[in-house]
Amino acid sequence: MQRKTFNRWVLAACATAALGLGSAQAQAQAQPVEFSFFFPVAVGGPITKYIDGFASEFMKANPGIKVNPIYAGTYQETIVKALTAHKSGTPPVTSVLLSTDMFTLIDEDAIVPIDNFIKTADDKAWLNGFYKAFMLNSQTGGKTWGVPFQRSTVVMYYNKELFKEAGLDPNKPPTTWAELKDAAAKLTKKDAGGKVTQWGVQIPSSGFPYWLFQTLTTTNDAVLANEAGNAVKFDDPKVIEALQYWVDLGKAGAHPPGVVEWGTTPKDFFEKKTAIMFTTTGNLTNVKANAKFDFGVSMIPGNKRKGSPTGGGNFYIFKKASPAQQEAAFKFIKWVTQPERAALWSMETGYVGVSEASYGTDALRKYGRDFPAALVARDQLPHSVAEFSTHDNQRVTKALNDGLQAALTGTKTPAQAMQDAQREADRLLRSYK
Repeated sequence: MQRKTFNRWVLAACATAALGLGSAQAQAQAQPVEFSFFFPVAVGGPITKYIDGFASEFMKANPGIKVNPIYAGTYQETIVKALTAHKSGTPPVTSVLLSTDMFTLIDEDAIVPIDNFIKTADDKAWLNGFYKAFMLNSQTGGKTWGVPFQRSTVVMYYNKELFKEAGLDPNKPPTTWAELKDAAAKLTKKDAGGKVTQWGVQIPSSGFPYWLFQTLTTTNDAVLANEAGNAVKFDDPKVIEALQYWVDLGKAGAHPPGVVEWGTTPKDFFEKKTAIMFTTTGNLTNVKANAKFDFGVSMIPGNKRKGSPTGGGNFYIFKKASPAQQEAAFKFIKWVTQPERAALWSMETGYVGVSEASYGTDALRKYGRDFPAALVARDQLPHSVAEFSTHDNQRVTKALNDGLQAALTGTKTPAQAMQDAQREADRLLRSYK
């Protein structure tokens, strides 16, 4: 009897434990998977409102997942915060960072390949649907490390009213370096005292000097870095010639001397302090909302060829996050880059729709018909090259940026500036050969 009683007690205890375990599992399943998401704010306009809207809509459709967008400052500030958090063991689960941060993130062992999450035919079709030009900065060594999201090319914005005033055809923007220099000279205005009140052209040289410089090196048929990210060609004669052209625009008095600020260039354009500006297509909606005049958007003027670097941010998934968080982040990334949402993001910001399918949506087709400027960056993609990116990217890029600013401020000749930058980059990249 005692044995039977004991057995009954054991069975009852097991049943109770099983119920408890089931209840704990149910409770665990009821707990949403929560993940943080670092997002940089790099252009004007109500970007945070759109991101909050996407997060809210995704959570409604996926009640088991909680997304916490964290607005981490500029791209540079965001990569520093993300890597600091990674080293302290509490990284974001996912972050939008520059596509050019790929080598740095790999070298820091901070991220996992996106290929880890590609399991179905639908996943494969989604990954293969992105524009090839954007994948140049998203893949290396046979693996995909980033997913294109807010991607761009540099485009040229110009004030059509100021073109008319200067006797230029407002529907024929400059298409070559020579035409740009000539138009910029005609568009520059001075007051009675000889002070410039309106510049012909502004190409920003703070924030992302290397990127704006790539509009000149690309159109001069020069490539700044190899695909492996371990060698650069800053001292190539074609690169020096491109820098000389930029410096000469300033010497001709058609471009501001010294360093032109990235952040204030759109404001200068709105206030008619410059007639032409080079900046990201990601500023398009900002320009549309704030330019109180008829403006045009065109491809970057060419010299030996057409072209622009691609730019902007990719989604990355961090290695130290839990598998459940990584899967939840992947689900969000796949959801937010679907054609309809990529189209919406493009219309709301001016960034390029990241897939051909996004331009096939009714919404973006109609938007492109009504506002052709929205299609310029996409049409420039076939001529686009990978944005400059190497191993030890922050320091190599700084060497280049320092050289550019030295030439633009007149402390070094373009040739000397690029030779010095080459030496420093060679030193930094030696161990990656």
